[in-house]
Amino acid sequence: MKVGIVASDRKEWHVERLNAEFKARGAEVYVLPATRFRSGVGLEPRLSVRGYPIDDYDAVIVRKIPGGTAERVFYRMDALHRLKDLGVYVLNPPDSIEVAVDKYYTSARLEDAGINTPRTVVTERFDEAMKAYEELGGDVVVKPLFGSLGMGMSRISDDDIAYRIFRALEMTQGVYYIQEYIPHGNRDLRAFVIGDEVVASMMRTADDWKTNLSAGGKAEPYDLEEELAELSIEATAAIGLEYSGVDILRSEDDGEAYVIELNSTPGWQGLQSVTEKDITALVVDFLLSKIG
Repeated sequence: MKVGIVASDRKEWHVERLNAEFKARGAEVYVLPATRFRSGVGLEPRLSVRGYPIDDYDAVIVRKIPGGTAERVFYRMDALHRLKDLGVYVLNPPDSIEVAVDKYYTSARLEDAGINTPRTVVTERFDEAMKAYEELGGDVVVKPLFGSLGMGMSRISDDDIAYRIFRALEMTQGVYYIQEYIPHGNRDLRAFVIGDEVVASMMRTADDWKTNLSAGGKAEPYDLEEELAELSIEATAAIGLEYSGVDILRSEDDGEAYVIELNSTPGWQGLQSVTEKDITALVVDFLLSKIG
């Protein structure tokens, strides 16, 4: 059995844990830097990394698709699609990764599935962005359309600051992704979904509104309520993911739960520190169950 871990060129905690777990199960496992894909049409092998064929693998798990130019990122995703077309099991499926990394499309999919998510406006125009700021109550979060770990997010609740930030974004020819701010007491919930089960969850707390662990948030053990577990599973299915990290806010105003976003390559290092479950083993169990 051959398994690949699609990752960056750098050492990473999750990759090392997965590598060790797969080897303990008797699998041949290789780390595949996404920047080293080589594809052939009318040639063999059809896909390789560093000269070694990967189109005969049983499965690959995607841990990271490094950023880069649009052309390079598109190509890396094309390579994952090609692997899937050739019969290699890809976790998560490439089409679901493409949805999850796009905050607008994720929000739209959640709305279509009847899942509570914050009101959002996406536009390319400064005047529409200013209008959205007012329409969403004058207290909003502006996020990059593509991004993770809370990087690049700003909360805006002042008219002059909104004007300056939106003008700055106009200069970069970016896209405005503007979401109503949900008061949440500087805490949120992360559910880790594998298949049709929430296998672990935690509360993240912080000194300000950003709760990402990478931004200084702290993880605490938390047993997710049944209704929120079901919500997390439904959200994961709506995006087409097979395992995911689901971020949930509960409003301080009315107690409503909102799914904020889903991570298609979810980390679990912080979560592992507050649960007795071996999350790496559970992820590997799931993958192996899919390839027999």
